[in-house]
Amino acid sequence: MEAHQHSPDSSSEECTVLEAPPVKNACPLHAGKVSDLYCSACECPVCEDCVPDHEDHVKVPLSQALEEHRSTLQERLGAVQNRLPQISDALSFVKEILQQLSNQRASIEEDIQSSFEDLHKQLDVRKSVLLMELEVTYGLKQKVLQAQVDSLVRGEGDLVSTCTQTEEALAGEACVASLQMEQDLGERLGELAGLGLPCQPEENDQLDLVLETDGLRKSIHNLGTIVTTSAVASQSEAMGAGLEQCIVGHPASVTIVTRDKSGGACKNGNAILSAEVFTPDGSIVDGEIVDHKNGTYEFVYMVPKEGDFSLALRLYDQHIKGSPFKLTVAKALEAEAEVSPSTTTATNSAANATPSTGSSEGAKRRGKSPGQKKKTGSKRASSALGTPRRKTQNPIEDDLIFRIGTKGRNKGEFTNLQGVAASTNDRILIADSNNQCVQIFSNQGEFKSRFGVRGRSPGQLQRPTGVAVHPSGDIIIADYDNKWVSIFSHDGKFKAKLGSGRLMGPKGVSVDQNGHVIVVDNKACTVFIFQLTGKLITKFGSRGNGDKQFAGPHFAAVNKNNEIIVTDFHNHSVKVFTPEGELLLKFGSNGEGNGQFNAPTGVAVDVNGNIIVADWGNSRIQVFDGSGSFLSYINTSADPLYGPQGLALTSDGHVVVADSGNHCFKVYRYLQ
Repeated sequence: MEAHQHSPDSSSEECTVLEAPPVKNACPLHAGKVSDLYCSACECPVCEDCVPDHEDHVKVPLSQALEEHRSTLQERLGAVQNRLPQISDALSFVKEILQQLSNQRASIEEDIQSSFEDLHKQLDVRKSVLLMELEVTYGLKQKVLQAQVDSLVRGEGDLVSTCTQTEEALAGEACVASLQMEQDLGERLGELAGLGLPCQPEENDQLDLVLETDGLRKSIHNLGTIVTTSAVASQSEAMGAGLEQCIVGHPASVTIVTRDKSGGACKNGNAILSAEVFTPDGSIVDGEIVDHKNGTYEFVYMVPKEGDFSLALRLYDQHIKGSPFKLTVAKALEAEAEVSPSTTTATNSAANATPSTGSSEGAKRRGKSPGQKKKTGSKRASSALGTPRRKTQNPIEDDLIFRIGTKGRNKGEFTNLQGVAASTNDRILIADSNNQCVQIFSNQGEFKSRFGVRGRSPGQLQRPTGVAVHPSGDIIIADYDNKWVSIFSHDGKFKAKLGSGRLMGPKGVSVDQNGHVIVVDNKACTVFIFQLTGKLITKFGSRGNGDKQFAGPHFAAVNKNNEIIVTDFHNHSVKVFTPEGELLLKFGSNGEGNGQFNAPTGVAVDVNGNIIVADWGNSRIQVFDGSGSFLSYINTSADPLYGPQGLALTSDGHVVVADSGNHCFKVYRYLQ
């Protein structure tokens, strides 16, 4: 139909054609035909004229096909929408890693700048010293030679002058008038003939410089290394007997192979790897991680009791393939009775595993089960027992005053607490390792404050394991995973870090009589001594079982003679050194008897020089005199310890210990 409309403001005439609306479900091949079928084989609508072309094909009503297509589309939409939170989380996580990478770059850049500035300063100081030494040496030699020159010049002048006068007298006519003068000249010539002048050199001209620069140039050429790896948790995997067999009290081993994003094996080490074995109630059994420096790592652990455990293996805080694993551990006799030697099954239990945070590189802490034998001490009557099974009938004999804490993340709750320190202002400080913070309490156990933010940037904490209080009031924290020591003010404000680029895995910290910071590097098996400014004073120790070597050292204490007492974990001993690193004393051996250790950890010294040691694997606290002779135990029988870690003496004379496996700290009476 056509309609003619005249525009009111124009003389021209326009024609508008009104078309009929399109037919719903019109066939695209046959005009005017409606598609009411759908060919499943050809995936297209079909009208009655199209039917002959699809005679042998399966056809369904178009309305049914449209509904099925809508349903399929809706399902796919839902599947994609369900992925959005996962992608959003991944995006946030990758952005966080990118930010941490940027922070690490900035931190390392700062360390490089400061380290080389320090080297420049040291070179300038050495140059000034050499120039000063040159001037002093030259001045001494020049003074001797110049004095000799002056003496010879004066002697020569006297000789020449007297000889000239004598020659002039002899050239004149001899007479009575000249006789007296000639006699005087003769006497003068006699004196000069016997004059003792320094005719032999009294110094030499040697001034040489011995400057061995070849070795220094080579050292400078190789100075510093940027360490990294391409390993990712999603591709890395674990294998070995520790995933198939484990017996109570026997070491088990797991090999971790790190791989990059494409699944290729990594060829270098230094990845940040953590491994924890924990019970359903959250008690943690740590072990030792050995970096083979070829992309593979070995985790050796020992389970102290039978039951169901979980093994969590994390790379950069992310579970590797199959982690966490479910472990069922049996006693040795039960294992021998079975036909199959395997007493441990390893299955993926990610859905049921207890979450755990924090990480650790290198040697760790848990050994054999708590000692159950009754121990007999020799001096402290009230502390004559070790750590037998709980004796509820005699709780009054126990030295325990109080305990604080349970597993958790709130104030007064802990997850794998490690280091302990006590301040002169009646405060107890706890390094809450897996909660990435330090908590502070009064000597009576009242919560006062806490501080710490998880992260890998300066001022953040990733795995605080050691804590100490400086005489200035500053709080010193060893951060195992960040590989440095952080300095905070008394109220928890970050001030500085030290040891970055030098430390590999700092575990314990202490402060000596000079205010220097003692750092026990668990992974490097070395003790470092720093000024509070970060300047390295000295270091001593290496990996091994020699007297001056360590195998996973943990904590240190300093006595009134400024001697450094170090617990040597895997060598089952305690060693005492001078501030220069000379060994003075070594005591202890592996075992459960008096004065023996199963991996010592925390250590403290009382006012009399007695040494108090936390015996981790035997779950007890032993007391020794200053010469290393066993004195007694602290009675912990009513509430047994489970893997004690850090230990300190409070300002009011009590012993405070981190009961790591029970996620609490305990304060005991101590009779000095």
